[in-house]
Amino acid sequence: MRVLFAAYAEKTHFFPMVPIAWALRVAGHDVRVATQRPLVDTVLQTGLPVAEVAPGHDWQSVVADRVRRGDWDEWVQRVTDVARGGHRMGWDDLHAYFDEQVEHAWKWFNRGMVDGLVGHVRDWRPDLVLWEPFTFSAALAARVAGVPHARVTWGVDVWVRARRRFVELLAARPPGRRTDPFRDWLGAEAERFGSSFDEELFTGQWTIDQSPGSMRLPLDVPTVPVRYIPYNGPGEIPDWLREPPRRPRVCVTAGLTQRGLLGTELLGPSTLEALAGLDVEVIATLQGGDEAADPPENVRLVDFVPMDALLPTCSAVVHMGGFGVSSTAMRHGVPQLTIPKLGDSTVRADLLRDTGAGLAVPLDDATPEAVRDAVARLLDEPRFGAAAERLRRETLADPAPGDAVGTLERLAAGAPTAPAGPTRA
Repeated sequence: MRVLFAAYAEKTHFFPMVPIAWALRVAGHDVRVATQRPLVDTVLQTGLPVAEVAPGHDWQSVVADRVRRGDWDEWVQRVTDVARGGHRMGWDDLHAYFDEQVEHAWKWFNRGMVDGLVGHVRDWRPDLVLWEPFTFSAALAARVAGVPHARVTWGVDVWVRARRRFVELLAARPPGRRTDPFRDWLGAEAERFGSSFDEELFTGQWTIDQSPGSMRLPLDVPTVPVRYIPYNGPGEIPDWLREPPRRPRVCVTAGLTQRGLLGTELLGPSTLEALAGLDVEVIATLQGGDEAADPPENVRLVDFVPMDALLPTCSAVVHMGGFGVSSTAMRHGVPQLTIPKLGDSTVRADLLRDTGAGLAVPLDDATPEAVRDAVARLLDEPRFGAAAERLRRETLADPAPGDAVGTLERLAAGAPTAPAGPTRA
């Protein structure tokens, strides 16, 4: 069969698709990726065929403008509030949220992609479309062409949880006052192609979820569970990583998303100085401009190292809550200190803490001393390592991408729906 993967130009949202795409290709299926121009070279580095269907978006300019105006932190807080509590919010707050997301994020992400994807799907005629959860234009293209489609998630499904609350409140509104910014936008696009809107354009017909069951929300979404396989682009394994650490090794990283949005690190030299006071070896992934500082003797500064190679050698990891680092740490049974700030990272931190495999310190409270003390607990208290090992086993119990190919084949062939996947107890 032919399988089209669709993602707007955000590489950390595309990377979780790569192992699934290769599993389908190894199984003999024809696979290609449709995206915007800025992501084309990144896709080519994976060895997958790619079709450019749109010139790109410029959402970084939106971020830069918000930072310049001084309301970036306000937006971050609003997105985070919805991620954590959208399922309990009232109409006004949720309506304002969806209105802003459509106008200042989702329309930007999908800029130029509706016409490009509809045309490409009509021309290539895939049997299945798999899309990154903000690439709503792919769901619409699949709908127009009558092709089965599903989301490939890269995080906790907080957006569907908030959307379901919004739809519930929408239905209770008086006729004539049932405004829906998302439906108004994507519904109008659908009408251009003689199609119509329903909630599958937000949720997909089913969801491919790469988080273990204890790290999912109880949404009863039709789900295909797939084991997370780390992929974060090409990377060279440094010589020093081949030697076992002489002391407990702690990784400190802000992840690729934080760098991409703001171009800065949120854990600076003072945090590294505090961690250096522990009897540990610290590996800190920092940008080149931050390496000017003279690090302590037991701190190694690197610009980039593949997490899948580094984390198996670590006794703990400190990070901002991104899906890639967190999932890689779960796969290798590494206790985690999450310092979340934005969106679903805060909920992921809560879920991880509830499993017992880590601790969470909100970014605003992450003083060097608080980070040092939390890391010391992860290293000194055996319960964190034991819980991380349980989470590792749970992660590895999900089907590998190759083992999930048969399920995707059946769904593409017309199986009515995927079963509801395991959810958090």
